[in-house]
Amino acid sequence: MYLPKHFDESRIAVLHELIREHPLGALVTLTANGLDANHLPFEVDPQPAPLGTLRGHVARANPLWREFTRDAEALVIFQGASAYVSPSWYPTKRKTGEVVPTWNYAVVHARARVRVVDEREWLRGLVERLTRRHESGRADPWKVTDAPADYIERQLGAIVGLELPIARLTGKWKVSQNRPPEDRAGVVEGLLRQGGDSRAAMADLVRRRAKD
Repeated sequence: MYLPKHFDESRIAVLHELIREHPLGALVTLTANGLDANHLPFEVDPQPAPLGTLRGHVARANPLWREFTRDAEALVIFQGASAYVSPSWYPTKRKTGEVVPTWNYAVVHARARVRVVDEREWLRGLVERLTRRHESGRADPWKVTDAPADYIERQLGAIVGLELPIARLTGKWKVSQNRPPEDRAGVVEGLLRQGGDSRAAMADLVRRRAKD
């Protein structure tokens, strides 16, 4: 990933936060037939420090867990907030006209070796943690124990776990920090005026990065 210094985000806590907020990762693995990509929800465990571990699962019918190259690192890409940025939002446009459109985004890349886990208790623990995390805050949260025990056992038998101890963790926050303060303020105003959750999230990132 091309990473100019002013867009580099290296704080592990910040990178883990993006993964927790946007857990659907694109897992890219090398196979005998070339690169393969699968989109999977992950949990991130901060241990072992400093980079932590990713855990997820795939359907047993998915050839990923049998076909990936064991001696090559995999890449997991997590995409955070993103938004188009119009040059019309920059006060600089009115002064010089020397502005162009761009796209703001925040992403995390994790590199790791994939370990296949086919242990029923490990899988149950993972599924229960994922369920608790994503059901929390609901008026009537669903629990694994809400389903018949034999049905859950069959479902656990239909999946395979993946564990990825993170070897390298890279973050890129392209959130207008290369623009002067008045242009950053214009970006925040323009995004909020357009509306939408993703634009509001990007506006918040632009504001927060200006304070770092």
